Amino acid sequence: MRILIFLLALTITLPKEASSNDQPNIVILFADDLGYGELGCQGNPEIPTPHIDSIAANGVRFTNGYVAGPNCSPSRAGLLSGRIPTRFGYEFNPTGALNENPQFGLPAKEITIAEMLHDQGYTTGLIGKWHQGGTAEYHPFRHGFDEFFGFTHEGHYFVPPPYQGVTTMLRRKALPGGAKGRWIGKKGLLYTDHMGHNEPDYDANNPIVRGGQPVVETEYLTDALTREAVDFIDRHDDKPFFLYLAYNAVHSPLQGADAYMEKFAAIEDIHRRIFAAMLSNLDDSVGAVLEQLRKSGLEENTLVFFLSDNGGPTRELTSSNAPLRGEKGQMYEGALRVPFMVQWKGKIPADKVYERTVSSLDIYATAAAQSGATPPKKIEGVDLLPYLTGKNSSNPHETLYWRQGGRAALRHGDWKIVRMGGRNKVGDAAWELYNLETDPGEANDLAKVHPAELDQLISIWEKMNSEMSDPLF
Repeated sequence: MRILIFLLALTITLPKEASSNDQPNIVILFADDLGYGELGCQGNPEIPTPHIDSIAANGVRFTNGYVAGPNCSPSRAGLLSGRIPTRFGYEFNPTGALNENPQFGLPAKEITIAEMLHDQGYTTGLIGKWHQGGTAEYHPFRHGFDEFFGFTHEGHYFVPPPYQGVTTMLRRKALPGGAKGRWIGKKGLLYTDHMGHNEPDYDANNPIVRGGQPVVETEYLTDALTREAVDFIDRHDDKPFFLYLAYNAVHSPLQGADAYMEKFAAIEDIHRRIFAAMLSNLDDSVGAVLEQLRKSGLEENTLVFFLSDNGGPTRELTSSNAPLRGEKGQMYEGALRVPFMVQWKGKIPADKVYERTVSSLDIYATAAAQSGATPPKKIEGVDLLPYLTGKNSSNPHETLYWRQGGRAALRHGDWKIVRMGGRNKVGDAAWELYNLETDPGEANDLAKVHPAELDQLISIWEKMNSEMSDPLF
């Protein structure tokens, strides 16, 4: 009798064990340097991307989806923190040896989306590119991730020398024999001088690591990251998990795997053909991840986001940001507005195009709301679910702000101002004004035509700018 009473008391006093179905899995598929106009669902007929397109077909595609910065590292800092990165001094995009600068990294005081979800019982994994600090203080393990497979700097070779099984195109200041334009070798290696500089030293002090230990990776890197992601899902499909799959495709160096180069043999320009091979490889990899979710029976209990970290660097990759103006590193739409979509079968509409303004910062807030977490008060995104299901018909964001040295921008409603100054100062750059509703390609500067709107947006930008921090590095 005493045992019965004791067991009854336990059922009354112990909290109910949470079912994994109470918390959706959350997957972020993050492409690198993918232009706005390069996917099939974005209007590109040249390179089929059926698997990425399926996310839009099974969910919502955003036509006005923005990121927190015009290049890799600040954009990722915003995604991970849920905040405008300039607020905490994360303004620029360190590369090369600067990745080892002890001042460069996501500050420990910023509570990442991984930390938040980890504290909600999620198993958290980062696979791919980190680029949030390459020293021990900034390791992904110290920002809420249980598992890490990838690299910490801004880029990595997909296949290292001697570049077997791929066609490789590298930038060089000078070409063999004094050639100009392109030098095409007989053994799968090409050089181009069109950018006027050498290929960055991506792999210097930047090994592929598992956890904290270097490993020798023999697969084409996109395939290796996919292998690890599929395995992560398979091992953790009995519990809620957060997977941040940060591909380095289609970021340089340009390396197309043989099978994909053959697939696009009809593309005459080999530069473009390599890019097509890399993008198609990425698409098949996304398909493998989606297939593992189906195989694990998780398709209806997983919130899947797909987006790029910034717009494509057109001159470097041949990438298209059409119909938008500009490219990576600038403050025009082609740098800040990206391919962006989400699916959650049975929870949000399918085959929906959402035209209001959204931000990568919203992923944090959406994950918090759906996981049951209480997010930090200082995050700046919104839970997108009410907007996508029609419960909230207002605009998720009236105003979006950017700054990178003398380059700056602000979108307020349908109006946008842009200033394209230098890295550390404005110089002679004046504010430009565009109406994105009638001119999404930012072809007509209306600064002199609508001075009142210009002054209003400058005033808003300056007020927000006064709240920002000085650069950390």
